[in-house]
Amino acid sequence: MAGRIRDEDIALVRERTSIAEIISDTVTLKSAGGGNLKGLCPFHDEKSPSFNVSPARNVWYCFGCGAGGDAIKFLMDAEHLSFVESVERLAARAGLQLRYLEDDRSAPRPNRPQQGQRQRLVAAHAAAVEFYTAQLTTAGARTAREFLAERGFDRAAAQRYGCGFAPDGWDLLTKHLRQRGFSHDELVTAGLSRPARSGSLIDRFRRRLLWPIRDLTGDVIGFGARKLFADDDGPKYLNTPETPIYKKSHVLYGIDQAKREIAKQGRVVVVEGYTDVMACHLAGVPTAVATCGTAFGADHIGVLRRLLLDTDAVAGEIIFTFDGDAAGQKAALRAFDDDQRFVGRTFIAVSPDNMDPCELRLAKGDLAVRDLVARREPLVDFALRHVISRYDLDTVDGRVEAMRRAAPLVAKLKDREKRPEYVRKLAGDLGMEIEPVQRAVATAASGRPTDGPAARPVRTEPSVDSPQSMVEREALKLALQEPVLAGPMFDAVEATDYRHPVHVAVRAAVAAAGGAASAAGGAVWIEAVRDACEDLAAQALVGELAVEPLRIDGEPDPRYVSITMARLQWGSVTARIRELKSRIQRINPVNNKDEYFAAFGELLSLEQHARALREQAAGGL
Repeated sequence: MAGRIRDEDIALVRERTSIAEIISDTVTLKSAGGGNLKGLCPFHDEKSPSFNVSPARNVWYCFGCGAGGDAIKFLMDAEHLSFVESVERLAARAGLQLRYLEDDRSAPRPNRPQQGQRQRLVAAHAAAVEFYTAQLTTAGARTAREFLAERGFDRAAAQRYGCGFAPDGWDLLTKHLRQRGFSHDELVTAGLSRPARSGSLIDRFRRRLLWPIRDLTGDVIGFGARKLFADDDGPKYLNTPETPIYKKSHVLYGIDQAKREIAKQGRVVVVEGYTDVMACHLAGVPTAVATCGTAFGADHIGVLRRLLLDTDAVAGEIIFTFDGDAAGQKAALRAFDDDQRFVGRTFIAVSPDNMDPCELRLAKGDLAVRDLVARREPLVDFALRHVISRYDLDTVDGRVEAMRRAAPLVAKLKDREKRPEYVRKLAGDLGMEIEPVQRAVATAASGRPTDGPAARPVRTEPSVDSPQSMVEREALKLALQEPVLAGPMFDAVEATDYRHPVHVAVRAAVAAAGGAASAAGGAVWIEAVRDACEDLAAQALVGELAVEPLRIDGEPDPRYVSITMARLQWGSVTARIRELKSRIQRINPVNNKDEYFAAFGELLSLEQHARALREQAAGGL
């Protein structure tokens, strides 16, 4: 059994380790004042950075999930390493030689006979890279070199990305690594070798061009292998299988070279293949990365958000590049679903000639690749255009069906402020009036079907800068900031008089917290309302409204509260009047006399109420 690392060596590792450098390999850190740094926590999903690092004390702590510790603990949690493996990793990085004690803590040992599993698997991959890169220069690798050359990659590019060649032999790598001291089980666990039918061990990759796949720290954890020969009956691309160190849902090719530019530029370009990453980097787009044998998913998003510092305050750019063919368009629409997981803005860049970045660089040069990224368009615009293009807009049926299919895309937009603009754009693209498009989007946002008998008109929400939204916002500010003054009048106005969904949610939270009239105000009251909110958007709005100045010079008084609440109700009542008038127009008074007169009587009552509110609000804001 291996000995224990000496305590003084562990202390020296902690002393010689810069915790900011270690964490920066995974998380983009920004100044938080007082010498501290902050970023998005890698251990839980969050929109605002609560992960704090203190370089002076060499510790980190997340106020969101409560995790914390030193650099050793960070590696243990982030890389799933044991304590000893983490110390060894940091020691190697700092150039320190560790000493070990026997289990009885007697004589020191100069070297530890067994490393942790991760170190052994990483070491096996490092040895495999040396083997494969050497093979690329042999006569048998001529086809691999031609493949690279035909795509515009010279010897320097191949060396920069560690390209290699798996030779035409069944167990050449396996024998090489066994001679280097790696065991049968280690090679199988690493995914470098596999058992043959005979029971012997053979290489996983054979007669293929290889790209080493590295993690954020630069360690090689797997390979991507491209078929070169027609008689190879395997798939076009073959990747390392899932191993203790290679998780394809987390891995992004090129991330080790792109991470610093991603953090610096606040932008990442997601491409589809290894050669596309190489082409982008060499063409002057150093933020390109690619998935490895799997679709772009939630775990990849988590990695990129931490590098982008993708928060409400610092929103980055995520640019997808896809081929213009049907498969590429399908991938782009799938990416639109992932768009909602990012805080930042998502774009798509598609070559007008349907070429991928590698083909584009080869055909038109480096500038064309940079222009491709520069000409990016919002992903929602692309998605809407793609959906609409499938229908004949010269017919009524085609326009209506296109509206029904496109409305859910607009409803999915995470930035509610953009929805009204996209409603207008969609109506213009379809050649339709804005009202039916508004209803379709509002119906989709409510989770109800946009067609069929279950689809019914619903009231549309006002934009955040509309007069109605502004007065709703002012009323909520009064309840949060001045509950003693505004409480009784505020509580008397029901949530049904609020029309913006997030405002409705905050109004409901005020009621759930006991009502404004019962509150004494201050931080405790604000926290009570925030805790009562059922979604993050409402929680964020409470924090915003709690500190936003009121729209009045001087201190608010009862008259100001009365005017605000009257204006709030007047906007709601006039909206109901419009809806009721529209309904009356659709009623046939001959066949539905009772319904017609009942609606007409309700209209007269509402108009009378509106006049009274207008007089109450006549003082102005």
